[in-house]
Amino acid sequence: MANMAQAIRMALHYGEENLGVREIFGEDVGPPLGGVFTATQGLKTAWNAPLDERGILGAALGLAWAGFRPVAEVQFVDYIFNAVDMLKLIANSTWTSGGLYKTPLVVMTPTGSGIHGSIYHSHSFDSIATKLHGMKVVCPSTPIDAYGLMISAIKDDNPVLFLKPKALLRTRGAELIPGEPADEKELKAMIDAPIGDRSKWKPKWPKVGDYSVPIGKAKISHAGTDVTVVTHGRMAPIALEAAKELESEGSIEVIDMRSLIPYDWDAIKASIKKTGRVLFLNEETEITNFGEHLIRRTVDEMFYDLKVRPRLLCGKATPGIGLATVLENFTQPQKPDVLRMLREILSDPA
Repeated sequence: MANMAQAIRMALHYGEENLGVREIFGEDVGPPLGGVFTATQGLKTAWNAPLDERGILGAALGLAWAGFRPVAEVQFVDYIFNAVDMLKLIANSTWTSGGLYKTPLVVMTPTGSGIHGSIYHSHSFDSIATKLHGMKVVCPSTPIDAYGLMISAIKDDNPVLFLKPKALLRTRGAELIPGEPADEKELKAMIDAPIGDRSKWKPKWPKVGDYSVPIGKAKISHAGTDVTVVTHGRMAPIALEAAKELESEGSIEVIDMRSLIPYDWDAIKASIKKTGRVLFLNEETEITNFGEHLIRRTVDEMFYDLKVRPRLLCGKATPGIGLATVLENFTQPQKPDVLRMLREILSDPA
C-alpha cells in the first residue's frame, strides 16, 4: 500500500499525464529531493523556486490566469503566513473579475504537528484557511483520499488549498489506489529514488487511474449511534483508534470531513441528529477555532436535537509548540485526551 506522500506523488503524475499539469514548483520541489517529504520526487514538470512564498504564489496565480493548471508548494505551512495577502488575492480573483478569470491552481503545503518540529515546523493553518473565502480547502487523512482529493483539486477551476498533514505523510493506507501494485516494496522500487547518486534515476510509474474524491464530501470512517466525532487530517486516525477502543463502552461515529471549505454539513447534521452528542476534534488552537463555528451552527440549527452540550477538543492557545515530546503532547490533543473527552460525553446525563 502506498503511503500518503507516494499517493500525492502518483496523483501529480496522473495530473501531468492526463490533466494538463505543466508546472509543479516550490521550495525544494524539484530534483533531486522532490520536497522534504518526497511528495514531488521524480515528476517531470517539477522545479525548484526561490525561497519566496509570495513569489511562488504570485507566479502560480499568473500561470492560472494564463490558462495553466499549476501546483505550487509552500514547503511548510508555517511559512505561508507571510503570504496571506497573496492567498487572499488568489481566493477572490474569480469573484472580483465577475467570473472572467478562472483560477485553476493548487497550493499544496504540509500542515500540523506530530513530527517534533518545534515552533517553526508545527503550525496548523486550518482556521485561517477557512477565512479565505473563494478558495476551497481540503485536508486528507488517508493515502487514497489524498490521491482522490488531489485529482479533484487539479480538475477544479477554482483555487484549492491542499493541506498535507505532516505526521501522516509516511502512513500507509488500507485501500489500493487504482493501478497501484499491491506489494509496497514493488511500488517503492518503482517510484522512490535510491539513496546516494540520483542523477541518472528515473521513476517507473504504475498506470494509475482516474479516481476522484468529491471536494465537500465527508466520509463516515466508523459508524456509531451514541456520540459523533467530527474531525479531519491528523486527528482522524486518532479518533478512529479511540472509537474502536471504546466499543465496549459506547458506539462512536467518526466523521472525517476531508474538506473544510466547502464542508459537508448534511453529513454532520445527520450524524448529530442520530447520536445527540458531538465532539469537534482538531489540532488548531482553541481561540477562533473552526470547530467553534461548527458548534455555533450546531446550536443554532440543532439545539433541540442535542442530548448534551457539544464539545471542542483542540490545541491549546499557546504561541507555539515546544520541541520536547512532553511539550508537544501537552499542547496538542493525544489519544488519551480523546478517550477522556468521549467518556465524559458518554457519561453526561441527557
